[in-house]
Amino acid sequence: MAKIALGTWSWGTGAAGGDQVFGNHTDETTLKPVFEAAVRSGLNLWDTATVYGMGESERILGTLAKGMPRENIQISTKFTPQIAEIYENSVEKMAEASIQRMKCDYIDIYWIHNPMDVERWTPMLIPLLKSGIVKRVGMSNHNIQEIRRANEILGAEGFKVSAVQNHFSLLYRSSEKGGVLDFCKENGIEFWAYMVLEQGALSGKYNTENPLPADSARGMKYNPVLDKLTALTDEMKRIGKKYNASCSQIGIAWAIAKGTLPIIGATKEHHVTEAAEAAKIALTDDEVSRLEQLADATGIDTRGEWEHTME
Repeated sequence: MAKIALGTWSWGTGAAGGDQVFGNHTDETTLKPVFEAAVRSGLNLWDTATVYGMGESERILGTLAKGMPRENIQISTKFTPQIAEIYENSVEKMAEASIQRMKCDYIDIYWIHNPMDVERWTPMLIPLLKSGIVKRVGMSNHNIQEIRRANEILGAEGFKVSAVQNHFSLLYRSSEKGGVLDFCKENGIEFWAYMVLEQGALSGKYNTENPLPADSARGMKYNPVLDKLTALTDEMKRIGKKYNASCSQIGIAWAIAKGTLPIIGATKEHHVTEAAEAAKIALTDDEVSRLEQLADATGIDTRGEWEHTME
């Protein structure tokens, strides 16, 4: 199992794309060095979704991976119920469209992106698994009850939930507090953590004097609370000195210490190389505890509007 996945939520433009959510402006030209850096660093697990830029993120990933041996890249993408009508409410049609955009013949892991109706969407994964178009399936933003039910539905046909992908960071540990993390460990299910660095708010790069892009969704969400993060990010930087690591790398190392596979957004080469190095850091239990105490003291709840609490 890989220690790090590289995320592409901020790739490209368009609805729910990098420009609107992150204030980024990326395309094949700017992202090619990022992809090449990943290849050099031995990171080959990429996470995307149909809804990221309404297919634009997938298209860019497919373009960059063109000509690469299929076995040298692992592709994770998602069925998003909120846009299912575009694909005639068919999981199979959305998966096939993803495959066409990414110019690949199968998807390594395919997720039900949001838990709108486990009973409705989960059975539609089974034909994809049987045909080999999809190798493994996962549930994203689901709680224990929903994961358990999905596992029952898949289990009736000899399959299982291979992974859970939820928002998980120092500032948002709902999946731990609600038992999802333990449930995954007990049942041999991988736990993929997204927004580990809270869209950059925990990178140590931003503060009240240097805020996130003001007109982006992340700027509107995090800029008002940047002053409350100082004690936490200062401690992350202090611990980082011990490991010759950045604030971001300590945030990533914390997620790995919790037994999760962090998804790290990659729009610049240094995001990739830093993530690869962060995977080598082993924080002590005391360091993990200190970071969590400072995070709890912020009183910040970073749950996204698309999520329901796991507790």
